[in-house]
Amino acid sequence: MGTEQTTSVEISEPLLHDENADDKIRGVNADDQEIERIPEWKEQITIRGLVVSAILGTLFCIITHKLNLTVGIIPSLNVAAGLLGFFFVKSWTEVSAKLGFSVKPFTRQENTVIQTCVVACYGLAFSGGFGSYLLSMDEKTYKLIGEDYPGNRAEDVKNPGLLWMMGFIFVVSFLGLFSLVPLRKVMVLDYKLTYPSGTATAMLINSFHTSTGAELARNQVSCLGKYLSISFCWSCFKWFFSGVGDSCGFDNFPSLGLTLFKNTFYFDFSPTYVGCGLICPHLVNCSVLFGAIVSWGFLWPFISLKAGDWYPSGLGSNDFKGLYGYKVFIAISLILGDGLYNLIKIIAVTVKEVSTKRQSLPIIKEVTDGNTSKLLAEEKKRDEVFLRDGISNWYAASGYIGLAAISIAVMPMIFPALKWYLVLCSYLIAPALAFCNSYGTGLTDWSLASTYGKIGLFIIASLVGSNGGVIAGLAACGVMMSIVSTAADLMQDFKTGYLTMSSPKSMFVSQIVGTAMGCVIAPLTFWMYWTAFDVGTPDSPYKAPYAVIYREMAILGVEGFSELPKHCLALCCGFFVAALAVNLLRDVTPKKVSQFIPIPMAMAVPFYIGAYFAIDMFVGTVILFVWERINRKSSEDYAGAVASGLICGDGIWTIPSAILSIFRINPPICMYFGPSVST
Repeated sequence: MGTEQTTSVEISEPLLHDENADDKIRGVNADDQEIERIPEWKEQITIRGLVVSAILGTLFCIITHKLNLTVGIIPSLNVAAGLLGFFFVKSWTEVSAKLGFSVKPFTRQENTVIQTCVVACYGLAFSGGFGSYLLSMDEKTYKLIGEDYPGNRAEDVKNPGLLWMMGFIFVVSFLGLFSLVPLRKVMVLDYKLTYPSGTATAMLINSFHTSTGAELARNQVSCLGKYLSISFCWSCFKWFFSGVGDSCGFDNFPSLGLTLFKNTFYFDFSPTYVGCGLICPHLVNCSVLFGAIVSWGFLWPFISLKAGDWYPSGLGSNDFKGLYGYKVFIAISLILGDGLYNLIKIIAVTVKEVSTKRQSLPIIKEVTDGNTSKLLAEEKKRDEVFLRDGISNWYAASGYIGLAAISIAVMPMIFPALKWYLVLCSYLIAPALAFCNSYGTGLTDWSLASTYGKIGLFIIASLVGSNGGVIAGLAACGVMMSIVSTAADLMQDFKTGYLTMSSPKSMFVSQIVGTAMGCVIAPLTFWMYWTAFDVGTPDSPYKAPYAVIYREMAILGVEGFSELPKHCLALCCGFFVAALAVNLLRDVTPKKVSQFIPIPMAMAVPFYIGAYFAIDMFVGTVILFVWERINRKSSEDYAGAVASGLICGDGIWTIPSAILSIFRINPPICMYFGPSVST
C-alpha cells in the first residue's frame, strides 16, 4: 500500500530491491504472456472484483483499526490482500463454472484492480486519523491530558460522530488522487522510479497467473487459512479467561516474572503482534525491543526515583506533570527527530535528482542474452498499455480544483476554527509536498505522510493561536496527511499496473472506488470499536497511544514548551539530537554496520506504550530468523502467509468480541497472577 503501514504505516522500513526484479517479472512465463490478450480498462473492473474488494477492505479496516488503537504499528498487508483477492475470485470462478454459469477468466489485470481497491480502502483507516489526529480531539483525550493543563481548553473538543467523520473523510481523501496524475509518465517511465512495494506486489500478482505460481498461491492460501483458524480459536479461548477490566487473562501473563511484569516486560500471547514480527524487517523488531529496554528498563525507573524532586510525588499514573509527561514528550522528540531527518534527506535527494535529471536508480536493466528482443518487445508493450488509456491533464486539474473548492467550503463547517483561507493555502502547497513524498517513496519505499501532517499541524496551530489552534492544527494535519498519502499510494499503484500491464485508467478508477468504499467502511468499522470498547483509556487494551501524542503536539504548537516537567525539555532535546545523529550514522556507515543500527522511529513507540508488544514482535522475528536458517526458500514463500493468517484471525475475532461487549456479555473467568503469600 505504501501506507504507513504502509507503511503505512507510522513505521516502515525500505524494502531491499532486487536488481533483477523486473527481469524476473518479464521472464515469468514469457511465452504465455506474449499471446495474452490485454483486456480493455472497463473489462478489468468487474462486479465480482468490487464485491471481493469490499469484503477484504472491511476485514483489513478492522485489522488496521485494531493495530492503530493498540500500538500504532501497522505492517504492510499488501501480500495478504493480493493473496486473498486471488483466492476469493479464483474460488468464485471455479464454483460458478461447476454450477454451469458462464464466467470470465480471472486475469492478472483484474487481480491488480482488486489489490488497488482493497489497499485504497483500508489505507483510509490509517490516514483518516481514527487512531491519531481525529481521536485526539475527543473529550477523553482532553481529560486525560488534564482540564487544568495550559493550552488544553474545553472549547477544543470534538467528540467522534459517524456522520461528521464520514463527511470529513469524503472531502479530504480524493484530492490526492488528482494532484499528481499529470506526472505519472514522468515518475514511472521517465525517471523509472523503483517503488519497491509496488514492484514486489506486481511480482506477486504476475506469479499467481502462471501454472507454477498458481500452485504456490494455493499452498499459500491453505497456509494462511490454517493459521487464521488457529489464531481465531486462540483469541476465542483467551477471551474466556480475560474477566472484567484490564488485569486478567493471558494478556497479563507475567511470563518473565512479576518484577519485569511491573515494567511491562512480558509475553502476552498476541497472534497479531507475533504476526507483525514475522512481517516487519528484523531491524524494525530489534529497534522496538531496544527502545523498550532503554525506556522501561532504564530511563523510566531512573526518572521515577526523582519523584518529589523533578516532579511532585503522589501524582496519578496519567498525570502530565509527572512521569507520564516524560514518556509522551520524549517519544514525541524521537518521532520528530527521525521524521525531520528523513524529510530533509528525501527532499534533498528529490531536488538533486530532478535538477540534474539523472536516473541514478534505474530499475530496468538491459539483457544481453538471446531473449533480448523478446524482453524489449514486452517492455514496449508495457509502455504502450501504460500510455494508451490516458487520463487528461484537464480532467485531473478540474477534478482537483473542484474538490478543493468543495473542501474549502465544507471544512470550516466541520471545524469552525480552521478558516477557509487556511484550507486554501494548504491545497496550494499540497501538490508540491505530494510530489516530494511520492518521489521519495519511489526511491526508498518510505512514505513520510505523517511527517508532512505534523508539519501542517504545527504551522496551523501556531498561526491560529489559543483561540481554536488545537482543533485547527489537528484538522490541518488530516488535510495534509490525506493528500500526500493517497498521492504516493496512487503513484505506487501506477507502477504495479505498469508491470502487470493493467490500464492506468482502471488503476485510477479502482483507487477512486476503493477510496469511496473506505470513506464509508473505515468510519463504520471504527464506530464498532468506539461503541463496543473503552477506546482511549490508558488502562484499556485500546489505549490509542497516538491520540495523546497528536493533541500534545497541537498544544505545543500553540503554547510552546513552558509547562514541561523539570529537565523534560533538556531530555527531549537530547533525544531529538540523538535521533538525528543515529539516522546520520545509519547513512554514513557501510551497510554491514548500518544494518545493526536501530531506527529511532521504531524505538519511540514503546517509550509511551510499554514493552509487552516489543516482546511479542521479537518472538516473531526470532521465529522468522530460525526459519530462514533452516529453510530460506520455505520462509520466503510462506512467512507472509503465516503472518497474515495470525493477524487476520485475531482481527476477525474482534467482530464477535465487539458484539459480546455491546450486549454486555462478560468473560466468565478472570485469570489473575500475583505473588505467593507465605503462611
